[in-house]
Amino acid sequence: MSAVRIGPYTLPNRLILAPMAGVTDQPFRQLCRRMGAGLVVSEMVTSDVRLWNSRKSRLRLQHDGEPEPRSVQIAGGDPEMLAEAAVRNVELGAQIIDINMGCPAKKVCNKAAGSALMKDEQLVAQILEAVVGAVDVPVTLKIRTGWDSENRNGLTVAKIAEHSGIAALAVHGRTRADLYTGEAEYDTIAAIKQSVSIPVFANGDIDSPLKARQVLQATGADALLIGRAAQGRPWIFREINHFLATGQLAPAPEAAEIESTLLDHLAALHAFYGDVMGVRIARKHVGWYLAAVPGAEEFRRGFNRLQDRDAQSASVRRFFSEHRSRPDSGDGKGVAA
Repeated sequence: MSAVRIGPYTLPNRLILAPMAGVTDQPFRQLCRRMGAGLVVSEMVTSDVRLWNSRKSRLRLQHDGEPEPRSVQIAGGDPEMLAEAAVRNVELGAQIIDINMGCPAKKVCNKAAGSALMKDEQLVAQILEAVVGAVDVPVTLKIRTGWDSENRNGLTVAKIAEHSGIAALAVHGRTRADLYTGEAEYDTIAAIKQSVSIPVFANGDIDSPLKARQVLQATGADALLIGRAAQGRPWIFREINHFLATGQLAPAPEAAEIESTLLDHLAALHAFYGDVMGVRIARKHVGWYLAAVPGAEEFRRGFNRLQDRDAQSASVRRFFSEHRSRPDSGDGKGVAA
C-alpha cells in the first residue's frame, strides 16, 4: 500500500482524526497524535475573520508546538472570505487548509456553509478556486455524498474539486439530510475514489479495527477519517494501526492506562483553557471516557457538580481506585470503554 500524500507531506499512516467542533481542540489533537493518528485536523474556524477576536476563535487558531503537518479547517460560503481566512491561517501556522462542505449542523447550513454548499456546484467551484489560488499550501476538502437521497452529487463535486486543484478529498458517506443516522454509503465513496486521481479519504461509522479494514476494502480509499469513535477512546488509532499492520487485535487498554490518559487529558484541558472553561470542557470528555463503565452514570452526575481542577482529578483517581477494589473488576480491563 503506497503512502498517503497531501501535497508535499507524506503521512506516517492512513488514519486521520476528523475535525469536530468542540472536540478536536489542541489538547485532544495532541493526544490523538501520540496515540497513533497520522494527521489531526483542527476544529472548524469561521471564515469571517471579524469574529476571530472571540476567545473561542483565538483558542481554535493556536497551533504552537503541534507536530507537522498542521491542518486547519475553515467554514463559510463566500469565496473571498474563505480565501482571506485561508491566508490568515497560513500566516498563523497552518500547513494544510481544509474546507468544510460536510457539516450538517443547522446553524452552519443556514448560513449557506458546510454541506449546504453542495446545493450550488458553481459556488463550490468558485470557493475551491479562490482558496487554492490564495495560498501556497495544499487545500483539502470535506464533503458528504450529497444534499439528500434525490441529490447525491458527491461524484460531480469530487470532479470539480480535482479540477480546482484540491490536494485530497474526504467523503462522509451520508447525505446532509441523513445527519448521522442510518448506514454510511461506502459504495458512493468507492465510486468517487474510482472517478478521481487525487487521494480520497473515507469517513463515517469507522468505530473498530475490523470496521476500518472493511471500509478500506469496500471503498479503496487512501485513508480513513475517525471522528466520533475517538471521543473517549483516543487509543482507537493505535488499535486500528496495529490491526491493519498485523491482522491481530491489540489488547484493550488496561484501567491504569485509561486512568493516566484521562488524568493527562484533564491536565492539558485545564492548562489550555484555564480553570473555568477547563472544568466545563473536561466534563464531556470524562463522560465519553467512562460511557460504557458500570457505575459511571452516578459518578458523572457527581463529577459534573465539581468546580475546580484538583477536585476533578481527585474524583477520577477515586473512581478508578474504587473500581480496582471491586471483586468483579478482574484485571481492570472492565473499565475500558
